[in-house]
Order: sequence, then structure tokens, then C-alpha cells
Amino acid sequence: MASMENCNIKGLSKDTRHGRTAHNMSSSSLRKKSDLALVSKVPCGLVRLLLANLQEVILGTKLSVLFPAIPAAIVAKCYGFGDPWVFALSLLGLTPLAERVSFLTEQIAYHTGPTVGGLLNATCGNATELIIAIFALIQYKVDVVKYSLLGSILSNLLLVLGTSLFCGGIANLTKEQKFDRRQGDVNSLLLLMALLCHILPLMFRYTGDSVVVTAKPTLLLSRVCSIIMLIGYFAYLVFQLWTHRQFFETQEEEDDSDDLTSQEAPVIGFWSGFAWLAALTAVIALLSEFVVGTIENASESWGISVSFISIILLPIVGNAAEHAGAIIFAFKNKLDISLGVALGSATQIAMFVVPLCIVISWICGIKMDLDFNLLETGSLALSIIDGTSHYMKGFVLLLCYIVIGACFFVSPTPTLKRANVLDLGVKSSTGGLFRA
Repeated sequence: MASMENCNIKGLSKDTRHGRTAHNMSSSSLRKKSDLALVSKVPCGLVRLLLANLQEVILGTKLSVLFPAIPAAIVAKCYGFGDPWVFALSLLGLTPLAERVSFLTEQIAYHTGPTVGGLLNATCGNATELIIAIFALIQYKVDVVKYSLLGSILSNLLLVLGTSLFCGGIANLTKEQKFDRRQGDVNSLLLLMALLCHILPLMFRYTGDSVVVTAKPTLLLSRVCSIIMLIGYFAYLVFQLWTHRQFFETQEEEDDSDDLTSQEAPVIGFWSGFAWLAALTAVIALLSEFVVGTIENASESWGISVSFISIILLPIVGNAAEHAGAIIFAFKNKLDISLGVALGSATQIAMFVVPLCIVISWICGIKMDLDFNLLETGSLALSIIDGTSHYMKGFVLLLCYIVIGACFFVSPTPTLKRANVLDLGVKSSTGGLFRA
């Protein structure tokens, strides 16, 4: 318990308590209070602290039933079970880990304040997607990187947003759905900038004489755009955490029947939080390596294309906790939180994770660009829309997501090949990826 490690924390300031982002609020909807009555009877202080932390981190979520999938995935990998089993168990194991990372970043923010906590959340908010992308880059599977990141953006803008608006609209037909458009306007503007950076390399390829001629300019343009996108994202962080923080803070209303109100004190100490965060990140890295290494064999075994698995299945399962939280708050007519989760997460991936992967691939000598091909870029463009909040809009967004999913399901994609660092090759327009 936090009081065992840091007894001088008696309470939190109003700014800290009301500085929680929509991402934190959404994840909190799947948490449950832990009963520490039995743990408190343990005589040894160190053992009592360890057991209390274990109960808070492992059992303090409604998704704790999925934790056994983690050792099951490791056993399946070590004992040579089929790759489809390893892939499926690893995906299930990643589901509670993503929610627990959000929980730990919020616990650390209780000790450091909302600004440092916001920076930590901006870094770890989409840790699962970033780690999967890095492992895919290490194995030269640039297709998986692009597909998985694109799928995360699409799932947030269409599936999560659409489901939230539809369910919230149906559940609150007699109530007016209110939300603050200021945060949405900022995120939409950044998403449009990200879309521009994806369209320009695509136009280079289609306006050039041949793919070979436009390969180098497309790669250089992608790297320049990535640097500019990262600058824009850091400016967004300054805007979000310092100059206009009030745009992004969730207003927690007093409601005796709502058990999701903010806690007055942390339940995990500062150093325990960092230790647990490092440990869970290591487990996420291990499972991500399993996912990337088995995705091709799972695709072949299930008869489903790698593009469909990466764009549809990976984001849905990996972000299930965050998505479920957004929908729960939509049912409670708290659209600010739902929109904050969907738009905020999509913005973070488009403006931070994608360009960061371009820079990492640049450092590693891998030729990855922002050309996501016509089908993928067109899907992204159709997703970045703005409008009013009613259930019909949510229903249409869901239909759009189903259509896009069907498109990638029936779209024939070649089997992924591992690139060699010494081999220079240009894929066809179906892949559109350059590797070194």
C-alpha cells in the first residue's frame, strides 16, 4: 500500500485530483477495489507490502481472469505448441496488461503531479502498439508495423467512437448528449496533418515515372514529415499539459451511485509503481515478440490475411480494456471521456508512434516510409471526420468500420517476407514498402 512507502502523502490537491485525462478515466471503469483486510494481518512489513501490491496490480482489475493467458502463452511457446495457440494466448495476455499500464501511470502521477503524469501517459499510453511495432521492425516486417498502427487509428476513430456514440445515443434518447468540442477540434486538426503526411508520399509514387525513380524521394519526404510530425506532437503536449490544460481535463461530477470517482490517495507507492511498470513492460515486450513471430503461421492456419489480423484483430484485442471503458462512459452520458479516449489515442498513434517508428527504422537502416498505399490511406482519410453526437452517426461509423474490415478480409495480400539488411528490394504496389 502507498502509505507503507510514502507516509507523507495525506491527500491530493484539487488540481491533481481533477487533472485526470480521459484515457485514465476510461481505464478506471474496469478497476475494482481490493479488500486488504487479510493482507493487513501479515506480520512482516515487507511481505505485507508485496502482497498488497500484488493484490492491487494483479487482482485490482475486472480483467484479472485473463492473466493466466500470460503463463499459458509462455508454456505454449516453450513446449512447441502450434503458433496459432501462441498467437491467440499472447493476444489475450496483452489485454489486461495494457489496462494495468494505464493504472500504474496514474498511480505514479499521484506522486509526481498531473504534468509529469501526463508526460508519462503520453509516452506509455500506447505502449503495446509501440512495442509490437518495434519488434516487427527488428524482424523487418514493415507490413505488420504499418497495418497494426493503421488498424489502431481506424479502430479508435470508427469502432470505439462509433460504438460510444451509438450506445450512448440509444441509452440516453431522452437526454441531451453534451460534450466539449474544443478538445475534438485540436485532435481533428492534428489528424488532418497526419493524413497530409501520408497522402504526399502516396502522390509521389503515383505521379512519378516508376516506383524505382520515386523510391528515394518518397523515403526522404517520409523522414522529413516524421520529424515535423514529432515536433507537432511535442507542441501538442505543451498545449495539453501547460497552456490549455483545461481543454483536456475530465470533469468528475459528484455522484454517490458512481463508484468511479477519483481516489483521494494512491494505492501504490512511487517506487513500487515504477518497478511494476518496468516489469509489466517487459512482459508486454515478451508477448509482443510472440505475436510478431507467430502472426504469419496463425494467418496461414486460420485462412485469414495478415493485413486483416493486423488491422482488425490486433487493435481490438490489444485495446479492449480502453475501448470498453469508453463505451461504459458513453452509456453514462459522459461523452467527453469517450471522445477523449478515441480521438486522443488516435492522435497519439498518428502523430507520435508512426513517425517514431519511421525514425527508429531510419536509425536501424530499414527503409520504411509513410506510403500506406491507396487502400490504407483512403481508409484513414474516410475515418477522419467530424460531426454531431447522436446515435445515427455512431451507427454509420460502425458500418464504415465493418466495410473497411470486409475490404481487408477479402483483399489478397502476399505472404510477408523477412528482409535481409544486405538485400535492396522494392515491393510491388500491393506492399509499397522499401526495405534494406
